[in-house]
Amino acid sequence: MADGHDNDKNIEIWKVKKLIKGLDAARGNGTSMISLIMPPRDQVSRVTKMLGDEYGTASNIKSRVNRQSVLAAITSAQQRLKLYNRVPPNGLVLYTGTIVTDEGKEKKVTFDFEPFRPINASLYLCDNKFHTEALNELLESDDKFGFIVMDGNGTLFGTLSGNTREVLHKFSVDLPKKHGRGGQSALRFARLRMEKRHNYVRKTAELATQFFINPATSQPNVSGLILAGSADFKTELSQSDMFDQRLATKILKVVDVSYGGENGFNQAIEISAEVLSNVKFIQEKKLIGKYFEEISQDTGKYVFGVDDTMAALEMGAVETLIVWENLDINRYILKNSATGETAVKHFNKAQEADQSNFKDKATAADLEVVENTSLLEWFAENYRQFGCTLEFITNKSQEGSQFCRGFGGIGGILRYQVEVNAYEDVSDEEYDEDFE
Repeated sequence: MADGHDNDKNIEIWKVKKLIKGLDAARGNGTSMISLIMPPRDQVSRVTKMLGDEYGTASNIKSRVNRQSVLAAITSAQQRLKLYNRVPPNGLVLYTGTIVTDEGKEKKVTFDFEPFRPINASLYLCDNKFHTEALNELLESDDKFGFIVMDGNGTLFGTLSGNTREVLHKFSVDLPKKHGRGGQSALRFARLRMEKRHNYVRKTAELATQFFINPATSQPNVSGLILAGSADFKTELSQSDMFDQRLATKILKVVDVSYGGENGFNQAIEISAEVLSNVKFIQEKKLIGKYFEEISQDTGKYVFGVDDTMAALEMGAVETLIVWENLDINRYILKNSATGETAVKHFNKAQEADQSNFKDKATAADLEVVENTSLLEWFAENYRQFGCTLEFITNKSQEGSQFCRGFGGIGGILRYQVEVNAYEDVSDEEYDEDFE
């Protein structure tokens, strides 16, 4: 399960994915859509001047409709930039322009935000679509992995994040070799040799804690650990009591390499590439595996389906809320035109098309839509007030696919057993009781 920081990052990544999907689908009428990305330490004044020059150039466009839409988009970008005295620490992303809606109407849109991690692209394009290619680098995993390359000559500690590898520390060791000295001294030499090996493993274990445990949080500062080496030291280290248990749980793989030092580090990265790329995948499988375990053991500490999950959330019983990242359910606040009372309902696409869902069965009064938001967005904004962690999953793994098909793509692991049936009035059939 993700800690608080990872949880926030996963939600930010989901928001960017959703934004990219929306921006990619948008189409304009003529070249009326501006994509503007400013990297950290860029100057707002430079971009404002550039937009002023662009405005002058665009004034010469012959087509009146095209000219007006381009000028309107540039003006909109200039107005939005006035809200910023300087570029935020992680850079600034701005999309603005006139898009054509599904109904064929024109609509002005503006999105501006500071990315959740530095964006190192600089972009200005005026086109009939938004350009989101640069945003994809925000979605690339920036997970940091630790490497311990250990053989008979010494140990290297390194990290790998994205394409960046860094050697944190290396030290060499001079271990006595096995040799026959004959007579009484053979046992003594064997004992000295074992003692030196033991000290070497202990030193490596202590340094691993120093480099890979964050002293402020007492938690590992890497997403996973790879132990590599050419002798059996790496195995000895992983099984040793001296090796920090917080790090032992992070070991992804123990690999054999032909060399020590930096060459061994490079070889270990190559060998473990597949494991590292599957870390997100593994975390997802673990999470859903834990959920299925609660079900198979019939602990009662699980919930699935929109209504039961929402009921458990309201009670504060949900510890981990698990939601499919493409869940297509909207959250409606509906007002009864006869009584003036409001209630919350959740509809998928098919239910939205059924007009009977917008009538009160008891009084036949119309239900007026007060608010309509995507349930996923509502979760992303409000999950904290229920004291739970929010996990977005895909349907790419076998477990993920099973969760989406069999459990409706929404569920939760509970802190304690809950009798959701006792709260039946929250279920779909009973919603209209709220209006009586």
